[in-house]
Amino acid sequence: MFLPIGMMICLTPPYPPSPLIESIEFDPPDRIILKAEGSDNWPITWGDDDCLYTAYGDGWGFEPKVERKLSLGLAKIIGFPPDFKGVNIRSPTGERTGDGPKGPKASGMLMVDGLLYMWVRNVGNSMLMWSEDHGLTWREGFRFRISFGCPTFLNFGRNYEGARDEYVYIYSQDGPSAYEPYDGVVLARVHKSRIREREAYEFFAGLDEEGRPVWTKEIRERRPVFVFSGHCERLDVVYNPGLKRYLMALGFNHKGGWGIFDAPEPWGPWTTAFFTERWDCGDTHSYRIPSKWISRDGRTFYLVFSGRGRYDAFCVRRATVKLRGDR
Repeated sequence: MFLPIGMMICLTPPYPPSPLIESIEFDPPDRIILKAEGSDNWPITWGDDDCLYTAYGDGWGFEPKVERKLSLGLAKIIGFPPDFKGVNIRSPTGERTGDGPKGPKASGMLMVDGLLYMWVRNVGNSMLMWSEDHGLTWREGFRFRISFGCPTFLNFGRNYEGARDEYVYIYSQDGPSAYEPYDGVVLARVHKSRIREREAYEFFAGLDEEGRPVWTKEIRERRPVFVFSGHCERLDVVYNPGLKRYLMALGFNHKGGWGIFDAPEPWGPWTTAFFTERWDCGDTHSYRIPSKWISRDGRTFYLVFSGRGRYDAFCVRRATVKLRGDR
């Protein structure tokens, strides 16, 4: 049986109900798969070799665990739930140490044309890094100095297959920190051949009279692509090709308040597919939907999340989407 997750009572969703998705229901908590206990965070992307690439924070990764606690460690996931395996990737140039806000951590990952990109937070807003050998060695790139304190990539299919165009899209809560709630989410884009070049980035600046996105080179002219005053924390965005919808998993706090919002385009208009003030797993955060783990029809996916206590791990929970009109 599935456990329906009800709507929260005290807080009102910032957007109307989804016109397509009636509800999202999760497997019972006792069916959650936990691996890499003692580690959290888990930004994730689907690689060209069919593995999922991810990064963990404040922990020791998968078994056999690394000998030293890392604020940024790397790993890959082989297989499909429930029979998947996590393998640590050791990288002297990618690993970082520290604890909490003092330690650099990954906030977003993306593979494009065999190159692996990673956003790193807690380094003065955020910094871009990339690897040309599937995570073994890394190079540092530019840093955002305004906003984009915890950026994440919009993920499509394997090795960025199925992307809507030649651009890569980047979301972040509109502020410098990964530990504070903000009023909105901002969006940037860059041609996939120029991801390493800061001057190539454009920022969402609203919609024109015909509802088309306006882009600007000037980051100070940015406008929010999503607004939920005082409740925009860490997020992740993925395209669900079966439903032809973009799904934003957005945390409101570290107490299990979060939601999934859907849209027909990366910039909206957003509607509410799932919303809760206090999830049935307690203090959880960092919700991700790996594109590889979405069913062909889009109606089933596996959620990766983190938490505290028992859920301070690589947590995997199956979700079922009920569409409007389903019997």
